[in-house]
Amino acid sequence: MGGVVSISALGVPPEDTTVTDRADMADGPGSGSSAPTGTESQPARDDEQPSRHDEQPSRGAEPAPAGGRRVIRAGRDLPAAIAVGVALGALILVPLFTFYPVWVGVVSAAVALGTYEVVRALHVAGMSVPLVPLAVGAVAMPVAAYTAGTNGLVLALAATTAVSVAVRALREPAGPEGGGRLLPDLAACVFTSAYVGFPAGFATLLTSAPDGHWRTIAFLGTVVASDIGGYTAGVLSGGRHKLAPTVSPGKSWEGFAGSTIACVIVGAVLTAWPLGGEIWQGALLGVAVACTATVGDLGESLLKRDIGIKDMGNLLPGHGGIMDRLDSLLCTAPVAWLLITAFLG
Repeated sequence: MGGVVSISALGVPPEDTTVTDRADMADGPGSGSSAPTGTESQPARDDEQPSRHDEQPSRGAEPAPAGGRRVIRAGRDLPAAIAVGVALGALILVPLFTFYPVWVGVVSAAVALGTYEVVRALHVAGMSVPLVPLAVGAVAMPVAAYTAGTNGLVLALAATTAVSVAVRALREPAGPEGGGRLLPDLAACVFTSAYVGFPAGFATLLTSAPDGHWRTIAFLGTVVASDIGGYTAGVLSGGRHKLAPTVSPGKSWEGFAGSTIACVIVGAVLTAWPLGGEIWQGALLGVAVACTATVGDLGESLLKRDIGIKDMGNLLPGHGGIMDRLDSLLCTAPVAWLLITAFLG
């Protein structure tokens, strides 16, 4: 979703090049990161990709020593990122406008891979979380939402959570011989099922209406506008006023303002045409999406920062892992579905 959807094997590998221990990360962003050296105040814990909202001042614009020209740096491989975004955007749009079941399959594949990345990250943090029931449940929740509506989605969430909790509880005892890890692991099972698969179900719920493909485009397009608007504003302004420096030093209020403006414009256009809604409804959708997309970004940044990893994966050149793209979409999907349904019926 949002220009990045892919499929991967669901086994947990013994190691991954994007998962780095804290001692290695302390060497700075040069270790496994494309960010320029010296741009983060906390290089050992900075997990933010520079494409998300904005750049650090040294990433965004550098004055040339002679001639007075500014050099804009993206901090990542922009050609690769754009190529991946265009290719995978086509993977979304073609089934969305032709055959809904294939679109549901694309969403299910994306969240299955996202679940794999989250489970792998939790393993790095020392938690024992069963991959198979959580991945199967992540696939089932968008399908259940598409075929049985909100009731099916809730039942699939409950089933996924119950099975994953049961598998984990039976694997290791809860007493002292279990090392006191049972309750945190059970909480991680609940978190994973609710964080990835459940909100993705609302993306497929959007297609239940006759104009569901355009409703989905309004949702996806507004989230993409948040990324582009925030990135552009952050680079051009230098991102001097930090939004959440302890969580994501790269985020700035300038970037958030750019995200909001872009979301309002795109949301208003897509809601008024082709959905036939009111401009003010689209503007309200844009404001909501700017907030939820930012919260989704910051939430995943906080998770990666606590675990001590830079990216959730390295599948997508120029982007990182699938969850590094899905974070804002997953947080936004329930809110977008609620508002679009309330506005348009």
